[in-house]
Amino acid sequence: MKLSPRIQATATPPIPAARAWAARYQGQAGPAIDLTQAVPGYPPHADLLAKLAEAAGNPANAGYGPIDGEAALRTALAEDTARFYGADITPADVVITAGGNLAFSMVMAALLGQGDAVALPTPWYFNHQMALTMLGASVQPLPCHAEDGFLPIVAEARALLAAGARALVLVTPNNPTGAVYPPALIAELAEACRTHGAWLVIDETYRDFLAPAQSPPHALFQSPAWRDHVIHLYSFSKAYCVPGHRVGAVLCGPAFRTELLKALDTWQICPPRAAQAALAWAVPNLLPWRLGNRDIMATRAAAFATAVAPLTNWRLEALGAYFAYMRLPAAAPDAVQSAEILAAEQGLMLLPGPFFGPGQQRHLRLAFANVGLEAIAALPARLLALEAPRP
Repeated sequence: MKLSPRIQATATPPIPAARAWAARYQGQAGPAIDLTQAVPGYPPHADLLAKLAEAAGNPANAGYGPIDGEAALRTALAEDTARFYGADITPADVVITAGGNLAFSMVMAALLGQGDAVALPTPWYFNHQMALTMLGASVQPLPCHAEDGFLPIVAEARALLAAGARALVLVTPNNPTGAVYPPALIAELAEACRTHGAWLVIDETYRDFLAPAQSPPHALFQSPAWRDHVIHLYSFSKAYCVPGHRVGAVLCGPAFRTELLKALDTWQICPPRAAQAALAWAVPNLLPWRLGNRDIMATRAAAFATAVAPLTNWRLEALGAYFAYMRLPAAAPDAVQSAEILAAEQGLMLLPGPFFGPGQQRHLRLAFANVGLEAIAALPARLLALEAPRP
């Protein structure tokens, strides 16, 4: 029986594949360390957990809710976003979704026709590339390199837009590299999109972990014209430690919103209602806790950099938000084989660069946010095992 050629052309989900290698691990190097998926390495706030439990037990939340999300959460996020960016953001600009990945898929479904091109910087977030393949889009890689800080080159982005790309997707802070795009670069790329009649889709899932000196991360929202060519993606998963509750958001203008609602009504009907109720309370009330979590991540990033500094044959080429992006030693196998060896023999689960697009055969992504300082300190000994002679 025939199946969808678009689904068949989509890559196998990377994280289960990487974790499967660890099934052979016998514990010889100590407890397994899982740095595959970006998961907050600490629990939600106790009061948020209590609000989630209360909301889940409320019969009113068992029925359908508004297609575009509860008014209370849309208002809370609009006010929080306006504070963060110093801009005029209203609840009418906000749509709540059942997670960030679904937000991206629905946005792209509303933007693209069959075969339309999308410029996607590499290394890319693999679920973005997978979603575009499923939609029948043409993914146009925009290569980013270590020597450029893994930042896009504006002239190369313009070339893709001039060739007909309907959208440019940016992820900042970046997944997988952790690179933070400077405000001036974001402004140039946004202007390039506007000039060529293309959409800028900017995913800021990890914005809450930017250092104070990096905020606000851009000035896109300073002009009312952003609503005509910019679409903003956000997720509550990382900042509030609730990835299992699947709540994300889209900020967009009214014309795009009208079309997006068709996708929302078809694919999600409504976002999870209990989680929305709890988050509507959490957004204004847990800001000090969120800032504390930002500091925890900064401490873990610094500890990671210190831990790997003595690994003279390795290169830490990018570090930020939840991620470290490392270049393998010259004598090590390519990334996929190295990742398999580390998982099966050292219990260290991470993701090889090729999962994030072309040209990444010598890189590994480590999601250091998942673990505490003790596990981070244990990483060098396990990484060094790749340099030992093999039978």
